[in-house]
Amino acid sequence: MNMQESDTATRIVLAAEALFAEQGFIETTMRQITARAEVNLAAVNYHYGSKNGLIEAVAQRFLEPLCDQLDQRLADRNIQGNQFPSVEELLEILMRALLVVKEVNPHALSLFMRLLDLAYAPGQEGLRAFLIRGYGRRVQPLIELVRRNAAPVEEDEFFWRLHFLLGAMIFTLSNYATLSAFSAPESEVDVERTLHRMIPVISAGFQARGESTWFCKV
Repeated sequence: MNMQESDTATRIVLAAEALFAEQGFIETTMRQITARAEVNLAAVNYHYGSKNGLIEAVAQRFLEPLCDQLDQRLADRNIQGNQFPSVEELLEILMRALLVVKEVNPHALSLFMRLLDLAYAPGQEGLRAFLIRGYGRRVQPLIELVRRNAAPVEEDEFFWRLHFLLGAMIFTLSNYATLSAFSAPESEVDVERTLHRMIPVISAGFQARGESTWFCKV
């Protein structure tokens, strides 16, 4: 790829990244991307193949540094023997990694949440396969450590807790500006404070013992 082609590819992915963060993946059109990047549709197809290819390229731009941060922070923790970190400490590692990536890419949090939300949508088997194939192995050490330090529950119960709490995280970070405006209209949105507010709540969810049983009477 020559310098001009590289510049064009960069303009396209940066334009897409900003629009996806602002509007969402489904809502953003190829016409909007080409207009912001000042290229034609052929250029997008040449560099990324399709909108799905462009979504994957944008995802890769922040998932790679996020996973690098997680790898480094877990390595720095130097886990040995049975001296495993607590669930709260592991969540702190995740939150700190997200904040570092956000410093480099201001769209990172919004994109991360929108991407996870999209991955759960019907018809997104290709995106789910891309995420699992490319990043499942890299986040597995963190999940396994959380599992080891969470309450002793069956695998099925841990699976549902993981996704319930992931859903809460997606909702909160996707809407933190609106939620902040509701709670304190005059205050500035503080992402770091929002992330840290989630840690004890999510940790408590993992550490709750047993499976609740509810009986409904009609």
